[in-house]
Amino acid sequence: MTDLREKYLGLIANAGDEAALEDLRVQAVGKKGEISLQMRELGKMTPEERQAAGPKLNALKNEINSALAAKKEALADAALDERLRTEWLDVTLPSRQRPAGTIHPISQVTDEVTAIFADMGFSVAEGPQIESDWYNFDALNIPGHHPARAEMDTFYTHRAKGDDRPPHVLRTHTSPVQIRSMEANGAPIRVICPGRVYRADYDQTHTPMFHQVEGLALDKDISMANLKWVLEEFVKAFFEVDDVELRFRASHFPFTEPSAEVDIRCSWEGGTLKVGEGDDWLEILGSGMVHPKVIAAGGIDPDVYQGFAFGVGIDRIAMLKYGIPDLRAFFDSDLRWLRHYGFASLEQPNLAGGLSR
Repeated sequence: MTDLREKYLGLIANAGDEAALEDLRVQAVGKKGEISLQMRELGKMTPEERQAAGPKLNALKNEINSALAAKKEALADAALDERLRTEWLDVTLPSRQRPAGTIHPISQVTDEVTAIFADMGFSVAEGPQIESDWYNFDALNIPGHHPARAEMDTFYTHRAKGDDRPPHVLRTHTSPVQIRSMEANGAPIRVICPGRVYRADYDQTHTPMFHQVEGLALDKDISMANLKWVLEEFVKAFFEVDDVELRFRASHFPFTEPSAEVDIRCSWEGGTLKVGEGDDWLEILGSGMVHPKVIAAGGIDPDVYQGFAFGVGIDRIAMLKYGIPDLRAFFDSDLRWLRHYGFASLEQPNLAGGLSR
């Protein structure tokens, strides 16, 4: 035992790195190590021999383990000293400042949504923010008595006294862009229409100006099944989850028939939204099959073509994804808020590299 003790204590003292130290540990006290093999021989000894040899072997094993631990700690200290010697920082140098500008969450989420739908073959369409009454309401099958056309809900432009021409409005949705796209391009068509919209409302979850993205797909054989697939793929990609369950609830919108509001399964465990799990449901968008009158208003034959449309509040899904509690803060121009929730200007979202890095 004395020879073993001197042998391994010497080898441990001269070990140059942790790999060599581990080899010595295996040779000495590993499963098939020299000391371990001797301890197995205790079972073959007489009680008297075992009583004499057992404590000595245990003491040797403990001494070797202690030497191994001490040497390992010494090697780690030496490695740290070397790193500290080579990886130094001059604290008198000026700090590295973060770039002054950041990408606003609205711009970030708009880019994320655009990237997702572009991957599914949708192009981006834009239109004027001041619209005629016809494009904003009539072409979308919204009757004259509909509450959305009341001045308490919609911003109308000023008209001189005696002016009988149809009024203009600040668009209340981006649906007029769908009509303009159908007029310009015909069918089949797949477009999304992101942009600013305006409604007379203001509280924690509503502002007079906010952002929407609406989608339109027309062809000869499109059905609700296609709508369901597109929305499922969108939600999975946007919230970056592998699976999600959607619930379609029957609703009514003048421009779609049938119409459905869409909820996602989620949980609010610990106050944090987790999409695709839990027992709660959260409404995120409205959708449906495009009303034949809307297709006809776009200059397309509704007896030949049919399709779906949907609308999502960009501000709302930005709040949900990035944990932003108050919609009004989006438009306060508070630099502290912008630095906290803003995104690096060079990190463009894409599906391959990840939407939100």
